[in-house]
Amino acid sequence: MSYIFRSDSVQPGERVVARRKYLSDAAPGAQPTTVFSDVIGHVLSVDPLVIRPQQVGGYPSTLDAVTISEDELYVVKKLSPRTVRNSDIRNVELAYSKAFPGIEHSWCGQWLLRAGDGVTERSNSAAPLGPSAPFEALPVEEIREFYARHGLPPRVMIPERIGKPAEALAGREGWELGPEIIVMTRALGEEGDAPVEVELPESAAAYDFEVADQPDRDWLKMYHFRGQPLPEHALNLLRENIEGTMGFGRLRVARGADAGRTVAITRGTVTEAGRHTYLGYSAVEVAEDHRRRGLGTLLGARMLQWGREKGADQAYLQVIASNQAGISLYEKLGFLEHHRHRYATLPPVG
Repeated sequence: MSYIFRSDSVQPGERVVARRKYLSDAAPGAQPTTVFSDVIGHVLSVDPLVIRPQQVGGYPSTLDAVTISEDELYVVKKLSPRTVRNSDIRNVELAYSKAFPGIEHSWCGQWLLRAGDGVTERSNSAAPLGPSAPFEALPVEEIREFYARHGLPPRVMIPERIGKPAEALAGREGWELGPEIIVMTRALGEEGDAPVEVELPESAAAYDFEVADQPDRDWLKMYHFRGQPLPEHALNLLRENIEGTMGFGRLRVARGADAGRTVAITRGTVTEAGRHTYLGYSAVEVAEDHRRRGLGTLLGARMLQWGREKGADQAYLQVIASNQAGISLYEKLGFLEHHRHRYATLPPVG
């Protein structure tokens, strides 16, 4: 089990794995040995710990619940809401990398080395996106040399499970581990299906939605990365051509004195990885005086429909694990947690 993900306490309704320990039956005269077994399912109660084993795929079941005493419990860890394959984690992260090509992408064995604006981790980190990455050593020296050439600190993205060789960096002197980032996904269906089902806010009719191939000054002025404006060179990289389709969405006030004013923005990308075509949904901003009107939900619903019309059958986004308001919004849009990742960075000395 990984110890750098989901270290917070479990809550009722969450999917977990609980490892139990007990003494095995021993033959006469022999010493019993400690045996471990796992229960994977959904938490019904925390005190005492009661878990209902899951169905195939990680779905809730009607199986008999299992009560685990404090003496039996060895460790309990939260899991993603559904069973996820390593290849699915890799494909979502690869689709995301294609959406932010930055300045240079270079493969080093099973690791994709990415350099870009020097600001965002997504464009300036090494990622374990080759199929054998979980089983091969981390190319630390090659990563150092690549980022030294770009004048950037070495940084490694550590997705859970497929980034296991890099988890040791978390305890290595000098390396700083960033916060947990949740990658959320949802299915969009096939082209020609009914529209993406999302309950729209009552304010929907008061705003017009549009998507442009390139952002204008109003769009760029509104965008911030984690609350801070981006330098011009970083903004320019957002609008560079990608291996796929890109669109800059916005909501404008439909009528009244502010008619035509941009009050919400987002960036959408459609890229392919594995068997799927993914809509990437990022750079969400809502004008301060138009918040708490459901514009985040409205903008998200419109972008999901746009992505499906462009051929996407899956959608993903990322949110810092501490951003409960954002997570709640995205759950209303039909997203579920898929996996998590963190970044380990070696800051410059002095």
